[in-house]
Amino acid sequence: MAFDKKLLEVLACPVCKGKLVLNDDNTQLVCRFDRLAFDIKDGIPVLIESKATALSLDDVDATR
Repeated sequence: MAFDKKLLEVLACPVCKGKLVLNDDNTQLVCRFDRLAFDIKDGIPVLIESKATALSLDDVDATR
């Protein structure tokens, strides 16, 4: 199942409540402010802070 991109309009980062962006390979939602990446499993975003991946500044800059 693919992630529905329309969800980006209503989803927010669970930490800062900011905007999330989809990474280039459509497998993670990225919060550029908190430098966190949330995995998408079977089309469903896992928006749990403890399961997020911390990103470096270079990784964040590589996202849209």
